[in-house]
Amino acid sequence: MKIAVVKERHDGENRIAMMPATVGKLVDKGITVLVEEGIGTTVNCTDAMYREAGAEVVADKKKLLAEGDIVIRLRKPPQKEVAAMKSGSIHVSYLDPFNESSLIDAFAEAGISAISMEMIPRTTIAQKMDAISSQASLAGYVAVILAAENFDSIFPMMMTPAGTLSPAKIFIIGAGVAGLQAIATAKRLGARVEAFDTRAVVEEEVKSLGGKFIKIDLGETGQDKDGYAKALTPEQLEIQRQGIAKVCAKSDIVITTAQLFGRKAPRIMTNEMVTMMKPGSVIIDMAVESGGNVEGSEVDKIVDVDGVKIIGYGNLPGRVPRHASEMFSSNIYNLLEELWDEETKIFALDTDNDIVKGCLITHDGAVVNETIKNLNK
Repeated sequence: MKIAVVKERHDGENRIAMMPATVGKLVDKGITVLVEEGIGTTVNCTDAMYREAGAEVVADKKKLLAEGDIVIRLRKPPQKEVAAMKSGSIHVSYLDPFNESSLIDAFAEAGISAISMEMIPRTTIAQKMDAISSQASLAGYVAVILAAENFDSIFPMMMTPAGTLSPAKIFIIGAGVAGLQAIATAKRLGARVEAFDTRAVVEEEVKSLGGKFIKIDLGETGQDKDGYAKALTPEQLEIQRQGIAKVCAKSDIVITTAQLFGRKAPRIMTNEMVTMMKPGSVIIDMAVESGGNVEGSEVDKIVDVDGVKIIGYGNLPGRVPRHASEMFSSNIYNLLEELWDEETKIFALDTDNDIVKGCLITHDGAVVNETIKNLNK
């Protein structure tokens, strides 16, 4: 079996799909690992380090794609590269399957089994393969660091001979993986933290990290089977905005994390709410790439609204690429272990396996994932 790992070429992407340590573990199983020349440059991993781990370093990308029984990368591939992979191979990466129907169709037509890392089920057994969660945790950390860099004051309370400095007031909207990490990071830096989520079940988690949970009566809410917050009705959204507006107005920093899996992010903060915040305040819109939670936010830009900074940087995990790559690489390894058959020494796609069933998008020349198949029905 040959695994081919491709270098990332997406503009501004510094993460990579596989670290040398993971290569070594695969080679120990008797698997041949091919990596593209220069794959680890952005995280200070040299080609020599990959060779020492047992990989073959290949300069010719076409050779990689043609020889790999499994092709691994982080970002979705250019559609033109699908035809360069051999029929019957497995491709593993983020695929954005809800928005990339032509790419998915290309995989099916080429006879390639495409696995989407976004679609790993959010179950206990699949947790170690869940790249969405591992990267979201880092994004939550980075969001707070960005806020600290752009805020005109310090986070902690400080008592000095010159007087007492009050702690920063931070409001985090959404207490999923990213939000909880943001709460923990902000508390470590000494800020006073409040958080809101439509799912009352996360209140204890917020409190355990030292945050205050803001309650807004929205009626019936909750989460789906995968742990994602359910979409709110227009009436609930308006009640939520009114409740959130009061907290935002007295906050120094607001971090929004609300995203809906496979759908456009909900609009949480209006321009009116932004202008209610005092000059010098900072807003981090972590959902900017999927439509944005904050009116006026722009991808990879800082927008100034009456002295309030709205930061809409995309790919936050990519700002800490080494740790992000280590975590993604570990997620990939754990997924491959799930597929590995020790007796036959091959990677087998058991379509009755719940994990495989959740993340396998195309197989045997067809789109097989029920969620993606039903998108256009």
